[in-house]
Amino acid sequence: MRTNAYIDASNLFYGGKKSLGWSIDYRKLRDYLEGKYQVSQVYFFGGVEIHKFPFDYLKNETVPVRDIEKYLIDLIVEKGDKISEAELRLLGRHLKRVRFYIKIEKFGYNLILKPVKTFYDIDGIPARKANCDVDMAFYLMRDRDTFERAIILSGDGDFLPVLKHLKERKKEVLILARAERTAKEMKKFAGDKFLDFEYLRERLKRTDIRDDQ
Repeated sequence: MRTNAYIDASNLFYGGKKSLGWSIDYRKLRDYLEGKYQVSQVYFFGGVEIHKFPFDYLKNETVPVRDIEKYLIDLIVEKGDKISEAELRLLGRHLKRVRFYIKIEKFGYNLILKPVKTFYDIDGIPARKANCDVDMAFYLMRDRDTFERAIILSGDGDFLPVLKHLKERKKEVLILARAERTAKEMKKFAGDKFLDFEYLRERLKRTDIRDDQ
C-alpha cells in the first residue's frame, strides 16, 4: 500500500524533550515509519529562524537549510565581537537547529520549513511562531492521488476537514500523535486508527544520551 507520512513538528514535538520527557531519535522514527508502514515519503513541517536572510516565498517552497547554515556562520563571524553574549548564544542555538534539520534531511525527511515570525497579541505581547498548518494541508491535498494511506503525525484538529475529505476518497488515514495534545474530535475521527506516540518511547528514544541531560 502506497503510504506517505506528514509530520507537524510544532504540534507533535512542541516543547521538545522538556515537554515529551525523552529525546527522539529521528533516524529511528524514519526507520519505524518505513518498517512498520512501508512509508515511501516523509514530510517534516517546521519553523526556522532566518535572521533577515533574503527568503523569497514566491520562489521557494522551503527555507534552504544549507544556505541558512552558511548565512548564520558568516553572521556570527561578522558580528561576533560586536553583539552581546546573549545574542551570540541565541545565534548559536539557531545555528544548532539548522544543523539538526540538515541531519534529519540526510535520514530521508523531506523538509518543508517556514521562517519564524513575530506576532503580537491584543495586549502587544510578542509571540514567535511558524504556522505550517496550511502548508501541510496543501501537501496532503496535492499528493492525494499518489498515496493510498496517509500517516498524520499531529493531533491538531484544524486538519480534520482535509482528513475527512481523504477518507471520503477511500484513503486510509492513520493518526500517530501525543494523546494529551490531540483534539478529541481527531481521536473520535481516527477511532482504532489512532496511536499514542508515547507508546513508542522505548522504540524511538535516543539511547546515546540520558533523559536528564
